[in-house]
Amino acid sequence: MLQIRLLAITVVTAAAFALPAYAQNAEPIKQRQELMEGNGKAAKLSGQMIKGEAEFDPAKAAEAFQAFHTTAEKMGTLFPEDSKTGEETEAAPAIWEKPQDFQAAVAKFEKDSATAIAADPQDIDAFKQSFAMVAENCKGCHEDFRIKKEK
Repeated sequence: MLQIRLLAITVVTAAAFALPAYAQNAEPIKQRQELMEGNGKAAKLSGQMIKGEAEFDPAKAAEAFQAFHTTAEKMGTLFPEDSKTGEETEAAPAIWEKPQDFQAAVAKFEKDSATAIAADPQDIDAFKQSFAMVAENCKGCHEDFRIKKEK
């Protein structure tokens, strides 16, 4: 009986220390995923407007660029050393192996999304031009700093 109590105490104690470590690891991953989900929605709407599947709306264009900019402002801080691995992360090792390159890519994304916001496109042609500049950042980062997971 004493052994069972000691075992139970050991398990509970181990869990008490393991859960905060897991939470630290999982929180940045979750935040990254939420930001990228927002980017995906903004990119989808942008693509629909560009293809004529949705009517161009300057306010929606501004919202899309703001979503990209918000991501750019936050993304560079969401890759602590303890978030390299996790079942759901698609972050490539290059983020930690080449941190200057990653931070430079994030800074460029932030600059280009701010430029797109400032351009405030009022017609589809101006929007296409601004969106192409911003989307190029997405493509480059996904190629260099993302692992494509098979489903």
